[in-house]
Amino acid sequence: MKFGASISSYTTTWDSIETAIKTMEIGNWDSIWFPDHFIPPAAWKGAEDQPIFESWSLLAAVAGMTKKLRMGHMVNGNTYRNPALVAKMATTIDQISRGRFILSHGAAWFQREHEAYGWEFPSLRERSDRFEESCALIRILLSSEEPVNFKGNYYSLENAPLSPRSVQKPHIPIMVGGLGEKRTLRTLAKYGDMWNLDGFGVGKEENVRYGGMSLELFNRKVNILHKHCEDVGRDPSEISLTISMPTKLSNDQKETDAFIKQVGPGTVAGSADYIVSRVGEFMEAGVDEIMFSPRPSDSESLQALDEEVLSAFA
Repeated sequence: MKFGASISSYTTTWDSIETAIKTMEIGNWDSIWFPDHFIPPAAWKGAEDQPIFESWSLLAAVAGMTKKLRMGHMVNGNTYRNPALVAKMATTIDQISRGRFILSHGAAWFQREHEAYGWEFPSLRERSDRFEESCALIRILLSSEEPVNFKGNYYSLENAPLSPRSVQKPHIPIMVGGLGEKRTLRTLAKYGDMWNLDGFGVGKEENVRYGGMSLELFNRKVNILHKHCEDVGRDPSEISLTISMPTKLSNDQKETDAFIKQVGPGTVAGSADYIVSRVGEFMEAGVDEIMFSPRPSDSESLQALDEEVLSAFA
């Protein structure tokens, strides 16, 4: 089992982020992740006036500061950047990090930041269409030894080179983030190398049916993914399974209850023994990596998780 942590890029300072990076680099962590937002999301309502750092810039800094940590987004929003530009940025960071970058990708969902920055916010159907097409384009561009021509409904390339290519072979892993059973998981089956079940994305309906971040929910999504893989002729063993787990390590019941209420039903909050137990369940179910999202994501919280949870699996 591998362990990563998603570090908050909002309502924080660079000094705090830098210290968290250094703490993870010398600890038992395998990977570091940043959310791709420009305004703090709904759980941090009222924080629009607080600092927020651009995620690709942070990852470039991590690539130059570290030697062992793999890195990526939780997750990159497709509507914010042209996917060919995303591929170019990804190979650049993969070069800087000498092969430690993961290109995680999602359809984007946060309407408010689109409005704030003047970006188009298409319907869910169109965002899903754009997302699938962008995944196809990115995979072709990352995989091709030659300049690429691509003509889609939303994106096109004309004899586009990608040089330098990625350090990783045959290409940078593509992680698809999301829970959508009809479109997202099918896009994953066609174009992804990794899947991330996002605890922040566990909604009210799923919470009622499955009880938040549960094995039942995970297994349902995996079974649907396997059906999509069968339909498109893909071996499901080629896709690694990961979980983004909002986490609060605390023995204070009031504190953990308040955190779950703030963040949502996908949160795993409680004592070290409880979190170790939950991690063990997912480990037995076939999860390859868990990315904790501790709040606050400062060096103290990361150190506590390292000593009290990660050490149990060392």
